[in-house]
Amino acid sequence: MSITHFKNTASVALAASAPVAVPLSEPVAIASTTSVTRPDGVETGIWECTPGRWRRQIVQQEFCHFIQGRCTFTPDGGEPLELEAGDALMLPANSTGIWDIQETVRKTYVLIF
Repeated sequence: MSITHFKNTASVALAASAPVAVPLSEPVAIASTTSVTRPDGVETGIWECTPGRWRRQIVQQEFCHFIQGRCTFTPDGGEPLELEAGDALMLPANSTGIWDIQETVRKTYVLIF
């Protein structure tokens, strides 16, 4: 059995940083992450994103828990979801929509293949 443990997720240093793939406004949001992918393909990690607006599409189903920050996710064809520290979210596979990060967001996540 392989156990992944991220201790004190609010202060873990994140390894990779890059502009989001499909920015919709200035400033362009910068996403940072650290993650572990298990042999069965399940990925878990910590993700952080600076303020900005951008388009999202992740093929995998995702569960995430927000540690800090404030944002809105508006799924295509759906109502805006206001999210903040303490909230959790389950996104189905192939979810598309717009992220609007108002205050730098940090979340833990699991991508389920």
